[in-house]
Amino acid sequence: MATARRAADLGYSGVTLPDHLDEQVGPLVGLTAVAASCPDLTLTTLVLANDYRHPAVLAKEVASLDRFSGGRVELGVGAGWMTADYERAGIPFDRPGVRIARLAEALDVLDGCFGDGPFDHEGTHYTIRGLDSLPKPVQRPRPRLLVAGGGPRILGLAARRADIVGINPGLAAGVIDARAGSTATPAATDDKLRVVRENAGARFGDLELQTRVHLAALTDDRHAMAAALAPALGIDPDDALDSPHALVGSVDQCVDTVRRWRDRWGLSYVTWGVDAMETMAPVVERLAGT
Repeated sequence: MATARRAADLGYSGVTLPDHLDEQVGPLVGLTAVAASCPDLTLTTLVLANDYRHPAVLAKEVASLDRFSGGRVELGVGAGWMTADYERAGIPFDRPGVRIARLAEALDVLDGCFGDGPFDHEGTHYTIRGLDSLPKPVQRPRPRLLVAGGGPRILGLAARRADIVGINPGLAAGVIDARAGSTATPAATDDKLRVVRENAGARFGDLELQTRVHLAALTDDRHAMAAALAPALGIDPDDALDSPHALVGSVDQCVDTVRRWRDRWGLSYVTWGVDAMETMAPVVERLAGT
């Protein structure tokens, strides 16, 4: 709660919480605490793993939080990817196509729960009979939906169904390591945006595009930092400096970089970790509201 209040004071517009079975707090409980302590911050799950929760149960929790917060929830949900979570909890880790198909069906169930009156759903993964999920969220027809991913199938689903599309590195290995580097380059991001455009069709202009910055730092020598860190990330230093998942340099350079992301890819929703919250505050101050 103290961290969220500090973020608000620094000019950040929202708080996001991920969904892993490690030392972090539960994301929905954590965001409830943020809602109680900060009246203006957006509350985003970035992102919930669909396999960890039945969508009918999730819909009630999300709608309750949306009402408690006065309509500030952004529901980020994904197909699940971190193999360590699945292994430790004994949750079956199905192949990507199954997990993505299950997520697509879960989105149908969530829409039914958020809608007016009872509904039925008969699918491969979920069966709903006469459920009128209450309470309903403040935001209608539902809280803004964020779906994130790094591969064409999940990005295609996001483009067709979500309000916010998260452009991620590829995480097919089930861990974040050097294997993700080749999927975080500018060229790879161009390919991802082509997938999003093709699948979104006429609704592309209504989408908000989001990126998670995994390396955010202020430095007077961005090239030296990139050269030192890029090999461990499995990416060329020049590609690292232009990747939408790394932001390093002076305040002016970081501001210019984010503006280039917006011009090239349409990225306007940028997040980074709490470890960079204080350091990157001058960049937030320069960009907020632009």
